[in-house]
Amino acid sequence: MTEPPLLEVRDLEKHYPVRSGLLRRVTGHVEAVDGVSFDVCEGETVGLVGESGCGKSTTATTLLGLEEPTGGEVRFDGETVADLAAGERDRFRRRAQIVFQDPNSAFDPRLTVGESVAEPLAIHGLADAERRREIVVDALERVGLSETDADRYPREFSGGQKQRIALARALVLDPDLLVVDEPVSALDVSVQAEILSLLDDLQAELGLAMVLVSHDLGVVRQVCDRVCVMYLGEVVERGPTEALFDDPRHPYTEALLSAIPEPDPTARDDAVELTGDVPDPSNPPTGCSFHPRCHRVIAPEAFDLERGAFRSVLDLRLAVEDGDVAAEDFDGPAAVREAFGVPDRLGDDDAERVLGAAVEAVAGGRLDEAADRLAAFESVCEHEDPVLEPADEAEGVDGNHPAACLRVGESVESASSATE
Repeated sequence: MTEPPLLEVRDLEKHYPVRSGLLRRVTGHVEAVDGVSFDVCEGETVGLVGESGCGKSTTATTLLGLEEPTGGEVRFDGETVADLAAGERDRFRRRAQIVFQDPNSAFDPRLTVGESVAEPLAIHGLADAERRREIVVDALERVGLSETDADRYPREFSGGQKQRIALARALVLDPDLLVVDEPVSALDVSVQAEILSLLDDLQAELGLAMVLVSHDLGVVRQVCDRVCVMYLGEVVERGPTEALFDDPRHPYTEALLSAIPEPDPTARDDAVELTGDVPDPSNPPTGCSFHPRCHRVIAPEAFDLERGAFRSVLDLRLAVEDGDVAAEDFDGPAAVREAFGVPDRLGDDDAERVLGAAVEAVAGGRLDEAADRLAAFESVCEHEDPVLEPADEAEGVDGNHPAACLRVGESVESASSATE
């Protein structure tokens, strides 16, 4: 019988109110975390990855109760965290610890390292100073430091050493779950390897469950058993680490993986270039939240268009609708096409007739007319919001590797060959 997960996160939400006007009324919300779900089993490491601002750090602090969730449920060892009484909540805090992102700002400069590491013990009721000292020394030695380091101040240590101290402080209460937020982002490459190796050793020795927050996919591949890819507050893909790296099922995951530096200068450059900017989380797009930037956005069924050509046409349409173009910006229709990377001629004659008239309208300053014509180039991705659930097994999708994409059921390679 399979053991239940230690940590269960279900539809977790964290929305921040947006206030405006003299009376500071709530006029909207920033959906920092919007329906995130995942499990973490004992001894397992689950990674949360994505660009800055995707909500991964907020997910980490919210699941620990450091921020009050707006919605959803977090269960730890079978108990709902929100329902815990005061004493049970203290026990949960002892069993679930966090290592914050910046080791340089993680400590009170007025306290010695020993005092900082011992502080959680005092807060949770260990009054015996001698016993606290023994536990602190043991924790410091576990992370590669010594007893004499306990009497020094944080300013006397390097960034890598401070991260070791932060780990010691998180481990001093003997937790079952450790949340680690960007543990090596502020460190030199050589020191990064030492800290990652230390995390591996500590997990094996102590049987820790870990949630690793990182934007560095190289780190994630080295440390994590499973990965959740986040975009605009949502998990858009999750799965076993090697399966996700070998066969990314969401276009955003593919773009992240393509950005990993390739040390071989002769290797083929298959980097994915995303268009546009990350949308405002207080005003997310309709449909698939990734469609304004997606290089695999689905073309209208009425036209037979190659993927790259449709992406450029959609960029033009969105710019016209958003009022980001003006006739004086272009010296004729050819300049409009060149500015947005639209081919000189589309392969589909019907699509070319519509586009040609729209481009003429843009160059002539008739933007309302251009918007009306370009409306023919709407994608299903703009209206249907894909959910993170496995497709039928008949479609060849592993139920343990779902992706929130309307193309789910076809790998990146098969999707590519079908549209190019």
